[in-house]
Amino acid sequence: MATQAALSQADPRRWKALALLCLANFMVIMDTSIIGVALPAIKEALGYTQENLQWIFNAYVIFFGGLLLLGGRLSDLFGQRRMFMWGFSILTLASLLAGLAWNEESLNVGRALQGFGSALIAPSALTIVMMLFSGNPRELGKALGFWGASAAAGGSAGVFLGGVITEWLSWQWTFLINVPVGIIALIVSPGLLGKGTRRKGSIDVAGSIFVTAALVLAVYGIVTAEHNGWGAPSTVWTLIMGAVLFILFLIIQAVKKEPLVPLRILKAPNLAAGNIALIMLSGGWIPLWYFLNLYMQQVLKFSAFAGGVGLLPMTILIAIFMIFITGKLIGKLGIKANLVIGLIALGGSMLLFSGNTPADGNFVMNVLPASLLGALGMSLAYIPATMAAMSGVKPEEAGLASGLANTSYQIGSAISLAIMVAIAASSTASHTGGDPVTALNDGFHQAFFWSGIVAFAGAILALLFIHTPKQGESSAPSAM
Repeated sequence: MATQAALSQADPRRWKALALLCLANFMVIMDTSIIGVALPAIKEALGYTQENLQWIFNAYVIFFGGLLLLGGRLSDLFGQRRMFMWGFSILTLASLLAGLAWNEESLNVGRALQGFGSALIAPSALTIVMMLFSGNPRELGKALGFWGASAAAGGSAGVFLGGVITEWLSWQWTFLINVPVGIIALIVSPGLLGKGTRRKGSIDVAGSIFVTAALVLAVYGIVTAEHNGWGAPSTVWTLIMGAVLFILFLIIQAVKKEPLVPLRILKAPNLAAGNIALIMLSGGWIPLWYFLNLYMQQVLKFSAFAGGVGLLPMTILIAIFMIFITGKLIGKLGIKANLVIGLIALGGSMLLFSGNTPADGNFVMNVLPASLLGALGMSLAYIPATMAAMSGVKPEEAGLASGLANTSYQIGSAISLAIMVAIAASSTASHTGGDPVTALNDGFHQAFFWSGIVAFAGAILALLFIHTPKQGESSAPSAM
């Protein structure tokens, strides 16, 4: 009877709304990867130095990850649809600025504003998904399958589309492509999405500033360590300042009446462990995607377009599994088993790449099998990790929980990628003389290996700390 009542109250627009929300998720993740193959063209056009070129990527990821908690809080206070549309408005205008950028500074500002817009979109969109389908666990699993597939497809399709757009249009269109899509999303949102709810409360401005600044300094310190050295005073003091600001952020959260992140939320079953799982998952998955693309283009000498095509089997497998299979496996095995198996598969994929990607390799033997194993791991782990990170929270804190989950994923991505790039560069630099391609590939091997260790560590932590819900216990927040 309860299930029938929930179904009778379900929003008839929910599947069309899900399509719009998945499009938003696809765009948010795609914007982290679409500029990859366009970087050389941007460097030549706007006069970036080799060292500063990285900020085209980092400006987006840092402001996206650093402001996600604020985005989740604003979603709870002012309503999910309102923040979703505000986010799309900012993202669309920022994409126009980036596409029309006339120098390095204007593009970096455009990318940072894109990250801000995405930080408003992501938590509100995920909250809407959870609330639209929370009355039916089977539908929720399927909806999260589409959601997870849209994220994975956004990361891989960004590389593919970036190659196509850069080769046949221009680098500007890697940003301008967001403008028409954003306009369409703003037009259809009022008709597909409910207003959501508005809660009373205040905005923790100080907490937002401290946590964002801490993330900026941490990523900046790790990224520049590759050039300045890990023992350089600039590196050490940057990382210390980042750690101090994060500690101050935690102190503010503990004493403030209405903090950005009420620390009590971490007591929700699986929430803390789920967020750690997302950090470790992204810490393995993002380096796989990043270094695999470099291996294909810089070692196997694939064109940008061919490298993008090489990622399509992974994208297709992820879409099929997340939409049609993972939800059923969660129903049979539970979130813990799927998460552990997925992280082990991802780690195994990394180990294969670290030992079976020679300089004279080929796609069928050296790329395809391991890449499909990694995609399988991502397919099995992403949805249960997200469900764990969203579990047990009150309805009024759903936006906060989704913002925290997205933040964890982005922090894991940014910090792990920065560390793996530094490891790869150090290994490559240690080779004196000999073939430079072989030296470069040895650096990739080290990055693959240590990324695999991250995934295996995530599997162990999930095994130890993820709680298996008892019968009748929900993994999703309650419906509004």
